[in-house]
Amino acid sequence: MASLLKIDVSPRGDHSVSRKLGNEFLEQFQQANPGSTVITRNLATTNMPFVDLPWIMGAYSPEEARTPEHKAALKLGDEFIAEIKAADHILLTTPMYNFAVPAVLKAWIDHICRIGQTFKVNADGSYAGLIEGKKATIIIASSGNYGPGSPAESYNAEKPYLKLVLGFLGIKDVTFVDAGGTYVLNSGQTPIEQFTAPFADQLKSAAAV
Repeated sequence: MASLLKIDVSPRGDHSVSRKLGNEFLEQFQQANPGSTVITRNLATTNMPFVDLPWIMGAYSPEEARTPEHKAALKLGDEFIAEIKAADHILLTTPMYNFAVPAVLKAWIDHICRIGQTFKVNADGSYAGLIEGKKATIIIASSGNYGPGSPAESYNAEKPYLKLVLGFLGIKDVTFVDAGGTYVLNSGQTPIEQFTAPFADQLKSAAAV
């Protein structure tokens, strides 16, 4: 039975393009995988602490040496990592903020990148991801157009960063859906249903793999 981890980042709720596309992906995934299980994580409403000294000390200490403070600092990250490990397919829906990931998404990444849990360091100093055999679909909504071939593509630091991080953790099979140009929604030029309609085939294809 297939399982999907759906992670939403945008604080816009029903007004979010990335969330709307993610919900459409979810429908396609469930149609392609009858009986599938879905885990949802809304980062916009998650009380997300940043990595601090107790987290660092706990992450780099043997489990038996961790203090209650260390364990408390690692608890949320433990939940995030368990969610990833339980999923066959990871769906991440996010906006682009100033050419990169929103702060809450960066904080989530910092919590899941944990030595011995999601990656290891080899004897020669190279890295090896421990989260293998999974697929990921990333939907990025942005006011401007930063997709392949666009004049502003070089400004897109979010897409290569997310690809790098997921690959670092061992997730190599990654599909991106670039939903650029949402400025037409903010200005009232285009209704959201009209804007998202052209992505239907791409979402269906991504959900089927």
